[in-house]
Amino acid sequence: MRYAFANCLLDTESYQFRRDGTPVPLEPQVFDLLRYLAEHAGQVVTKDQLIDTIWGGRIVSEAAISARISAARAAVGDTGKAQGIIRTITRRGFELVAPVEVTGHPPASPAPASTSRQTIRYATSRDGSRIAWAVSGSGPPLLRAGHHVTHLERDWHSSIWRPEFDRLGAAHRLIRFDIRGSGLSDPLTPGSGIDTHVEDMAAVIDAAGLDRFAMIATLQNTPTAIRYIAENPGRVTRLVVQCGYVRGRARRETAYADPEADPSIALLREGWGDPDNGFMRAWLSMFMPGATREELTEFIELLGAASSPDHIAEQRRVVDGLYAEDCLDRVAIPTLVIHPRNCVAHPLAEGQLIARAIPGAELMVIESTNIACMPSEPAWEEQLSATLDFLARD
Repeated sequence: MRYAFANCLLDTESYQFRRDGTPVPLEPQVFDLLRYLAEHAGQVVTKDQLIDTIWGGRIVSEAAISARISAARAAVGDTGKAQGIIRTITRRGFELVAPVEVTGHPPASPAPASTSRQTIRYATSRDGSRIAWAVSGSGPPLLRAGHHVTHLERDWHSSIWRPEFDRLGAAHRLIRFDIRGSGLSDPLTPGSGIDTHVEDMAAVIDAAGLDRFAMIATLQNTPTAIRYIAENPGRVTRLVVQCGYVRGRARRETAYADPEADPSIALLREGWGDPDNGFMRAWLSMFMPGATREELTEFIELLGAASSPDHIAEQRRVVDGLYAEDCLDRVAIPTLVIHPRNCVAHPLAEGQLIARAIPGAELMVIESTNIACMPSEPAWEEQLSATLDFLARD
């Protein structure tokens, strides 16, 4: 559907918003808010309706709602003072007061994304450790191997990650997992390395009943994925690498001679999980300098729920030592490597190394400084659309 109002165009099929013909990047929640207001143009939409639709009925602060309304007004060229397009109805809600012209056809199944659900189960790895994994969506199987500090339950309710899960799950049976030492999985065991992580991944794959499947590998799970693919030919059909690397930071030419001198390790112990702690913000800002203040706050809270300061410091040492460059030439499947141009933690050269070594691999460079694309940046939609398009190829 396309909703035209004032000098704006909201396209729900392409997930694009334009003002005066120019694309305007929107956070997914702001896009959904504008869509809901446009669908109910001329009607008062209550805060409870917005909470049910945009946040899936979760408890949301007044500040969060106000922030999204302010962002929506800024996107359409309105202000809280003028309220020429989005009007606040005191003690009642909000109304899109501009005339709206609707074109296109409504989808056959207009169920909102908030109706989707996930199921969490446990797989048993070779050494007996229990690895938590989750399944959602429907369609061809897709394993998403995320970063090293995830929490299946908390991430599912996150405004940072949930939009991506819903988009992937709309086209695929999506499988995710917490690596050992993170989230709902068992703690990290002494001596854990890439072999252990490969065994954990294999345990999840077997528990999920996957035979042939596509895979998204991000960050430190990339060397694990590469090793698994090299050792299990014929299982993975397509691979998308997002800000991945096959040489942990301790295996690169720029590695610190003394790991304790690495500021990213030292800062981990100060205020872990506390969004009001300056050290914690400084640490995360090194990896995500392009994130908004709200995204940093939520990300810090998610990290705090997923791991403790001591565990994450040890986890960091393990992933910094991961290595799978010697396996790249054995990855004989269609591969798309997506890498941010200006990522400081994992430079573009690391993505280029992967793309050069895997036969026939494609390289896509996105304009971002973050280790993970945030919903507020245009690169988020570019990466997700490219990923879905690549996975849909014959």
